[in-house]
Amino acid sequence: MKQHTLALLAAALALAYGGPVQAQSNEELLKELRALKERVTQLEDKLKAAEGKAAKPAEAQWGMTPEQVREFNRIAVKTEALEDSQEALGLKNLKITGFIDPTFIANKAQNTAGFQLLNKDPYAYDSGYFGMALLDFQKEMDGGTRYKLTLAPDRGTGSVFNGGSIVHEASVNIPLGDLQTRLWVGQIPDWTGYEMTAPPLNKLITHNLLFDYTAPTAYTGAVADITRGKWMIKAGLANVNNSRKSAGNKTPALVYRVDYAKGEFQGFGFTGLHGKAYNYATDALDGSGAPRFADQAGKDTRVDMLELDAYFIRGDFTWQGQLSWGRQRHAAIFNEDGQLRDASWSGLSTLMAYKFIPRWEVTGRLDYLRNSKNGGGLFGYSYDDSHNGIGRGNGFFWDDANPDPDTAGKGANRYALSLGLSYLLNQNTIWKLEYRYDGASLPVFLNTKDGSFTKTNQLLGTSMVLSF
Repeated sequence: MKQHTLALLAAALALAYGGPVQAQSNEELLKELRALKERVTQLEDKLKAAEGKAAKPAEAQWGMTPEQVREFNRIAVKTEALEDSQEALGLKNLKITGFIDPTFIANKAQNTAGFQLLNKDPYAYDSGYFGMALLDFQKEMDGGTRYKLTLAPDRGTGSVFNGGSIVHEASVNIPLGDLQTRLWVGQIPDWTGYEMTAPPLNKLITHNLLFDYTAPTAYTGAVADITRGKWMIKAGLANVNNSRKSAGNKTPALVYRVDYAKGEFQGFGFTGLHGKAYNYATDALDGSGAPRFADQAGKDTRVDMLELDAYFIRGDFTWQGQLSWGRQRHAAIFNEDGQLRDASWSGLSTLMAYKFIPRWEVTGRLDYLRNSKNGGGLFGYSYDDSHNGIGRGNGFFWDDANPDPDTAGKGANRYALSLGLSYLLNQNTIWKLEYRYDGASLPVFLNTKDGSFTKTNQLLGTSMVLSF
């Protein structure tokens, strides 16, 4: 039986080697069988290696059939080709977002009611940044450099101070050594306060008084952007509220913001601005149309502002708050006697919101602005404004023959109460409703129906914010 088995093995070897077997003994036969086994194993390894070269390593294909391996390879090649095409077209790591915010506003004192969307009107409490359509482009390079271009026709920061520009933000953020230490340069929207410019990030339709009247619009300059643990610090030099300095104005301002995030749901921050910024009081016009103070027309003057804000979120409850103080030299409204006086102001704002049903949220906000010194005067508002309730009210007029410095030197303090309701239709759509009651210590709101002045005004608005 043993001889019969060896004979069969010898025949198998002859077939494998393609010729007669040379072994003459059992030991030699076994030796040749072992060599044959090793050769078969080598051939199997080569075949597996050939099948797996174009795909993942063999251990990553465990359990895959040959058809699945081929499909996997096809998808991998196609994905790589798409990535190469995206990179060649400049689309790699490009993110495009935006929103539109059609709004309906009824203003009692102004005797108006209608839609606001991309229509020009003074930027103030009843026509702030709502009614926007915004398109945002963000691109991050492999090295960590971030580019950002945000366009907002008639409603962005550029439209406020740069003659109708549609650019809200145009900036680049460059890592310096590591991703937590960066240089941020360009046109950068202001970071003061707890409220944001974009309506999708705000609980109400209007902004608080401090946002509208005591904060810069944007900075054009260079800022260091540093993150260390829970601390985030921004500080730099910039032109405030203009893209470039006019002749004779050479000094940028120091701007900064420091934030501490104790957790995702609570934290605080403070901001500051120290330097020179445009002063509207210095180019006030008289009846002839010439600057009243020709030797000072168009001059920047010293500004100092400090602000503290905080937030706290616990379950369905949200609280946000802000304190602000500021002053600008020679920017007070009272200057008819030829003397430019300093403007100064302080204020607070607090907001509370509660989600009583998962998609429904009710919000209340209370603001107070102390602005009585030297006839009033706020950052960027160095004149009587009966539309927004700033200044001395009653249609104040300076009479050179019978001057009244006591009345001229008294400005109105302002307050506002806003109540809002919002409904989250889906992740991209929010409906808002707001009632707002504005008041002042003096009759500063012009009633356009009869030309009288009142101490109060009311507003009702609704909006639908749709984002992508």
